[in-house]
Amino acid sequence: MNHLNLTILSVFSNFFIVVLKLIVGVLTGSVAVISEGIHSFMDLFASVITFFSIRISNRPADEDHPYGHGKAENIAGTIETLLIFVAGIWIIYESVNKFITPHEIRLPGLGIGVMLLGATMNLVISMIIKRAAIKQNSVAMKSNALHLYTDVFTSVGIAFSLFLVYLTGWLWLDPVIAIITAIYIMYEAWQLLKESFPPLMDERLSPDEEKEIKRIIESYSDNYIEFHDFRSRRAGAEEYIDFHLVFPASMSIEEAHHLCDEIETAVNDFYSKAQVLIHIEPEEERKNK
Repeated sequence: MNHLNLTILSVFSNFFIVVLKLIVGVLTGSVAVISEGIHSFMDLFASVITFFSIRISNRPADEDHPYGHGKAENIAGTIETLLIFVAGIWIIYESVNKFITPHEIRLPGLGIGVMLLGATMNLVISMIIKRAAIKQNSVAMKSNALHLYTDVFTSVGIAFSLFLVYLTGWLWLDPVIAIITAIYIMYEAWQLLKESFPPLMDERLSPDEEKEIKRIIESYSDNYIEFHDFRSRRAGAEEYIDFHLVFPASMSIEEAHHLCDEIETAVNDFYSKAQVLIHIEPEEERKNK
């Protein structure tokens, strides 16, 4: 199943879960269940954003976008995390009101059942999407998987809180668990924001990633004199790498280009979607600088 089909699956499963949780939240009167329904609605909206962002990012480079459309995924990931923050603030606001004026929770068994059903569905789908996201190196899909994965924990936590309320009659547990849920998903959103936003500012790849790419280049050091002006950045699922390569005077232009092709192929074995640009410099040019 390709990544677009996985996103469509996520949209339909989230729609079903959202409707179910909101209906049951109203029936039970639990702010925790309603807050989880809002959280799932954010997941639904995020899945829709992911679907369109992946479609856009997969478009080939064109006249207006010569570097492609990869950053559409980073924009989508950033928007999704901001939506989680908004949902978290709303949940905390409603939970504080419920804590001040608590009321009895009706049909707790129904709420527990729906939470566990939603958790099971999202666990399965999030695992499938996460595997595809790692394979495709897609930040938008990683974001979508994170939405679903956090929903698993929050749903199980709320099911447990409803069970405790049923056993103890402590109505304050419902808003307290909802607040804890909100803080958790906001923390996860912050972690994802640190991944999705920096590429919009053309931040370089991580030190470990650059170290591995340089190791690949240096594995061909017997064929060139040196490389310098190394740069890197990421846009969505693609990496952009460029550097200057100084080749010996005895090497022909044809041989130098062949060497560059070998290096590009080796880098692409590490990053399949990497765009590598190598500026070749003859030894004499370096000496004249």
